[in-house]
Order: sequence, then C-alpha cells, then structure tokens
Amino acid sequence: MSRITSKPTRLQMADIARMAGVSASTVSRALSGSSLVNAETKERIGDLARRMNYQVNIGAANLRKGAIRNVGVIVLGQSLQSISDPFILSLIGHIADALDVKGLNLLLQRITPEREPDIAQLYATGQVSGLLIIGQLTRHETLNELHDQHVPMVVWGAKLPDSHYPVVGGDNYLGGLLATSHLVEQGCRELAFLGDVQHPEVMLRYQGYLQAHVLAGLQADPRLYKPITFGDQAMRQTLSDWLEHGVHFDGILATSDVAAHSLIAALKEKQLSVPEDIRVVGYDDVQMSSYLHPTLTSVRQPTEQAGHIMVELLLKRLNHEDVQSVMLPTTLSIRESSTALTNA
Repeated sequence: MSRITSKPTRLQMADIARMAGVSASTVSRALSGSSLVNAETKERIGDLARRMNYQVNIGAANLRKGAIRNVGVIVLGQSLQSISDPFILSLIGHIADALDVKGLNLLLQRITPEREPDIAQLYATGQVSGLLIIGQLTRHETLNELHDQHVPMVVWGAKLPDSHYPVVGGDNYLGGLLATSHLVEQGCRELAFLGDVQHPEVMLRYQGYLQAHVLAGLQADPRLYKPITFGDQAMRQTLSDWLEHGVHFDGILATSDVAAHSLIAALKEKQLSVPEDIRVVGYDDVQMSSYLHPTLTSVRQPTEQAGHIMVELLLKRLNHEDVQSVMLPTTLSIRESSTALTNA
C-alpha cells in the first residue's frame, strides 16, 4: 500500500520562537518583515527558519485574520475518468455551492498515485487552509498519515475501522444489500457483480451483495465477480467470456452508473435485452440515469447533502473542534432496467 514519500514539515512557529529565545509573535513579525523587529533579530530568525526548512502557512495566517481562504478539493484517481464521472462532478458542484455560501474559494486538483506528495504540499505551503478529498481508492494508509500530520481534512468514502480521518459517505454495505435483494425479488438467481473490491466503498458493497445471497439461500458464483470500474471494451470482453464459457447470469450489479450505462450498451450488442433477458442495477443514481432507455435502477447517493456536510465538518476542523464521521442514508431508485414496471 502506498505511503507518502515527502512529508510536510511539522515544525511550528512556537518551535522557532523557542530556539531563537523570543516570543511567537516576534517570530511572526520578523518573518512578515515588520519594522517592529530590529534588523539583527529579524536576520537571526530568518536564518534559523531557513536552516530548519520552516515555511509560513499563509492559509493558517489568513484563517486567523478572518480573510477569505482557499479550500483544496482533491479527486484521487487513476485516470481522467475519475474526475469526469457524473457522480464526481455532481459532488464537486455541491461542494462548490456550499463553499460559496461560506465565502470560500475552491482549488480543484486531480491527484494520481505518483503525485501523492502534492497533497501534503498544498497545505504545508499555505495554498489552502484545508482539504476535501473525494475517494479513497487504495490510499487509506496515505490518508491516515495526512491526518496524523495535522492536515485539516474531510474525506468522501467509506468509514473503515482503523481510519483516523473523518469520513462522509453512504452506507455502502446497505447499498449492495438493497440492490442485490431487489434483483432477487425480481426473479434473478445468477447475479453478477462488477466493481473493484480493492476500493473500500466497493468492498462494502460487495459484502452487501454476498449477504443478500445468504439471506435468499443462494450461492454466489465467484466467476460472476469482475473488478471492472470503467471501460466499454472491458464490459464487452467480460460478456464475451461469460457467454463463450457458458457462465449463466440473469442479473448484474454495477458499482457505478457509468459502468452500468456501458454494460447495457454491451448487452444490446450481444442481442440481450434489458430488463427482459438481464436485469441491471447501477450505483450513484446520477441525473442522466432517469433519462436513458431503459431508465436505470440505481442506489442513490445524496450528493447535495454530502457536499454541505463535508464543508461544515472541515470548518469545524479548522476551528479545532472534534468531528465525527457521517454516514448518509442509502436508498434504491427503482426504474425500468431491473423491472418490467414502467413507473419509477
């Protein structure tokens, strides 16, 4: 599992003051070039700060002054798909709305694994006062390290037993359970799962999928699990492999609506009708899912509520208040892709 390779300095202004034998306010004035500090003291403090690689956190200073400050919104991703996903765009939009109400600015960045040190540097150099991070991927340990380095942050994702950082997210286990149980209720008995369980949110959805089998007295077929997140070609190849090898399936849970959209198109290419031959459920319930043909049954994630809660929690962190993770309600929007009913 990946680790941060370049940590932000944890040296505080009080440490510089103690080494220089002056007050923290004198250090602050000296580093800001104030004429209230004599030249000799100013030079001595400046030399010490440079030798200790101390950087003034402009964001923190702005926060103390009550000035408008930037909040970093980080999308953790492997590819451009992560930031262009309609669900991600919706969540970013609602975060932007919530920040705007508070008079705050948004600095958006997509961070791939090789750029992980950039996350810490955004805060260490004072470009932002705090971070809102969308997604965990396989970076749970990295996120714990950031929190332990006192970086103010809130993460959209799954609450894990050993997480140190506050999380806002849906009940992914319940989401997987609701979606799979619904397919069972619609008569499906050979249920496929498309999603990469290396991601914490998807793993919880998969556990819900397995529990729905147990409750229905069914045995999950391990051949029907595929770690597909995005990609039309991957969908087509998976379907071809199943059909070629006689692997039967009559219902599919795709762990994103984008994947479900690609899946339905690939099924049509194989002359399989949705929902008559195969019933499909997606995840996220993005707006376009209610306009497609067939309309897509999907597990809803309340992005508007999530965006506002993430901003509120971050502001509490910036005010040095204790915050707790928040799990949002999970519901299933039933539409045509999983049932013959025409009314959603």
